[in-house]
Amino acid sequence: MERIIKGKAWVFGNDIDTDVIIPGKYLRTTDMQVFADHAMEGVDPDFPQKVQKGDIIVAGDNFGCGSSREQAPLALKHAGVSCVVAKYFARIFFRNAINVGLPLIEADVECQEGDEVEIDLLEGTVEVNGQTCQGNKLPDFLLEILTDGGLVAHRKKLQKQENI
Repeated sequence: MERIIKGKAWVFGNDIDTDVIIPGKYLRTTDMQVFADHAMEGVDPDFPQKVQKGDIIVAGDNFGCGSSREQAPLALKHAGVSCVVAKYFARIFFRNAINVGLPLIEADVECQEGDEVEIDLLEGTVEVNGQTCQGNKLPDFLLEILTDGGLVAHRKKLQKQENI
């Protein structure tokens, strides 16, 4: 995980639920490319073809509400999204994103689609169009999980250290 994340903004509104992040009809697979190919298709059918590696989603309140499907943050991550910024995340989505190694930050950011966004995960800041917004800084233990690539990778690292 990079401390500084820079990318182009994809702007979405409030209450983006997991059914539009990855529609239920694609949940019977474990193929990450299928998830990537259908990410956000419930709200923007062209998103999977337009999103570029490193792009950032900027959203309103309650991003990731709905079912607790871990496939939602996986779909975004494998589509190339480097970080999600939202005013507020549904708690289960927040935790699932950390678990799969998808960085996120809660911040009230105003921007337009295509704007360049810069996030400093250690400081908890988001900069857009020369304006810096202080977001909620992630606790060190969550940053450590993200740095290790997600919860499973983090746990494996800890087990390895314990066996030394």
